[in-house]
Amino acid sequence: MGKKETALIEHPISPVYDENSEILILGSFPSVKSREIGFFYGHKQNRFWKVTAAVFNDKIPESIEEKREFLLRNHIALWDVIASCEIKGSSDSSIKNVKANDLSLILNNSSVEHIYVNGKTAEKMYNKYIFPTLQRKCTVLPSTSPANAAWDLNKLIEEWKETIKSGKQAENGR
Repeated sequence: MGKKETALIEHPISPVYDENSEILILGSFPSVKSREIGFFYGHKQNRFWKVTAAVFNDKIPESIEEKREFLLRNHIALWDVIASCEIKGSSDSSIKNVKANDLSLILNNSSVEHIYVNGKTAEKMYNKYIFPTLQRKCTVLPSTSPANAAWDLNKLIEEWKETIKSGKQAENGR
């Protein structure tokens, strides 16, 4: 199949979480590279791991096992909004025929208090497919995708830090 052809693809990556996970970060759907390696944010130019390492004052994880340990150590659950969809390559704008993931798997088996989405596409998909049944709002973070050229690495780190910090303060203030 050519790279630009649309294909119905099932999400191939299991969510990462445990009972201590306090925040859930959702992407839209894994890129071609992430699907190939079998883990989230697998494209070397995606800034997710650099940003989250800086936000949580931790070293940048390299291997899949280091990434999994990093997430759990920092009480982060990670998954995507979409369980399956038709998509051309890694193009979020081509996504159609969406089936959403069932977040109750994570929410019923963790301590997640706050849901964040990585970028506007994830926010749009969350609000369309998950919010109507879950009735839990999400907070949008600027996308770590290299396609989001308006945000350099430092600007992304500062925005993610501030947004996640203010989310934690709101939770502790209840």
